[in-house]
Amino acid sequence: MATMQAGQIVAEVIKKQYITPHFIRVYLKAEDVSMFRNTTIGDNNKIAIPPHGLNEIYFPTLNENHEWIHPSKEVAPFIRTYTHRGIDFEANELVIDFIDHGDSGPASKWARDAKKGSKLGVMMRTEAKELYPQADWYFLIGDGTAIPVLSAILETLPETAKGVCVIEVHGREDEQELETKADIEFIWVHNPDAHLGNKLAEVVRRVEIPETSKFGYIACELSTMKEVRNYFRKEKSWNQSELYAYSYWKAGAAQDESQAERRRELHANE
Repeated sequence: MATMQAGQIVAEVIKKQYITPHFIRVYLKAEDVSMFRNTTIGDNNKIAIPPHGLNEIYFPTLNENHEWIHPSKEVAPFIRTYTHRGIDFEANELVIDFIDHGDSGPASKWARDAKKGSKLGVMMRTEAKELYPQADWYFLIGDGTAIPVLSAILETLPETAKGVCVIEVHGREDEQELETKADIEFIWVHNPDAHLGNKLAEVVRRVEIPETSKFGYIACELSTMKEVRNYFRKEKSWNQSELYAYSYWKAGAAQDESQAERRRELHANE
């Protein structure tokens, strides 16, 4: 089996903006961004968030068992899974979107506090990855954490593609204009208590699925992801090649606490 090639950089904030009341877009700059020239926009990566009060990145290392070995507790960064929103190789800039859910999580707190010069570690794949196969009809499903990857998919779908995109956000004020050439019906679900769980499953069940070649992409809270995945596989009899499901988080648990369970569920795609 081929080994995934990955790179890591330390980037500095050059600016940030609230694109909606609960979404922060952070622009970062690093001279070695070019190592990610072949990276697929929308692929998952890891960010290394320095402890509060520290503006240096002490990267963990990966041992032969693919386990993260962290530096001392005093300087060890928080590692979180994120999707880069875009890369500008001419300007050496990297764009990452964060959900603002207060200071309860290290990523949200870092983005809220970030100012010009704030440092962030970025670790991601340096080769291309296919986000989706060719199909006539696409069913894209996610909560706010999925907007970057769903945006990347939507932007690259061909004009001939059709489908439905269901996204849950805090409220109407957090709906975004997502660009696509495809014929996509957007359904926005409002849930101010998303931290307690998603409302996506009930909406997904109401969508009529055509009899044609299809592909579904699910990215949301863990229990909701499993519920929606089971709906497609057990009730709709979708096969593995027609569906990809991923979870960035679990309601009531920190990301590192739910990591092992979410990794097991990811392998269910294989």
